[in-house]
Amino acid sequence: MRIDLHTHSNRSDGTDPVDVLLAQAKRAGLDVIALTDHDTADGWADGRRAAEELGIGFVPGLEISCKLNGISVHLLGYLPDPSYGPLAEELRIVRDGRTDRIPSIVARLNSLDVPLTVDEVLAQATGTPSVGRPHVADALVANGTVANRSEAFDRFLADGKPGHVSHYAIEPSRAIDLVREAGGVPIIAHPWGRSSYRVMTKGTIAKLVEEHGLAGIEVDHQDHSEESRTALRGIAEDLGIIYTGSSDHHGVGKIDHDLGVNTTEPEQFERLLDVAKSNAAASAATVPEAFLL
Repeated sequence: MRIDLHTHSNRSDGTDPVDVLLAQAKRAGLDVIALTDHDTADGWADGRRAAEELGIGFVPGLEISCKLNGISVHLLGYLPDPSYGPLAEELRIVRDGRTDRIPSIVARLNSLDVPLTVDEVLAQATGTPSVGRPHVADALVANGTVANRSEAFDRFLADGKPGHVSHYAIEPSRAIDLVREAGGVPIIAHPWGRSSYRVMTKGTIAKLVEEHGLAGIEVDHQDHSEESRTALRGIAEDLGIIYTGSSDHHGVGKIDHDLGVNTTEPEQFERLLDVAKSNAAASAATVPEAFLL
């Protein structure tokens, strides 16, 4: 069984509609795919319908924007109730923060003589409630300033670059609590990728497990070296938590993240589903179900 538990559609910063993403997953030989768009569950209904039509397993999820000591950390939440009030409100605030910073990003780029308008950015974000830097990057590609998203981030948009503007994000401990209260399963995404490695130490991960019920960490990811994967798998085993693997697929928006490039072991997926059942039973929320064949 081939299982990819981290993908994005155009409901956030992926480039493919949900049904197209699911069809591509089927063609890639995947048996199960999770949709984990940034800070939104908008694509879940379409994902479930497409999965049923295609005969592929589907897990509703989302990727929550967090910060720890000023460093970006992402949390994958599987099978939470998206209508659970406290979680829904935090996600709304995060999405609003992403959108509200777009004029500031555009103004910074304009000050560097980079031609761009807010309308150009919004034109790249049709159909999503979660507008972000990738849409700015896509607008820069569209107007010929850069060749691709990677160049846009490397030159202008990454943390510390001249076009970067920070936005509101949740403390990881708070996000984990919210996902669990909503009946879901919290997993730290690419803990040693990008800048997260600065704060996601073994001690921090252990504290999140012991004090907040973190269920696992994403180990097999393109942002992790083989050495990092081995070390992270060891941490997961030492702490007795789940470890997953995934593509973090964004369509053409991110190179070298093809569907199924990394996958989750079936026994780890079964553990995730067991935690989902347990958290759902302990929650007063109305949780969704995975669609499995």
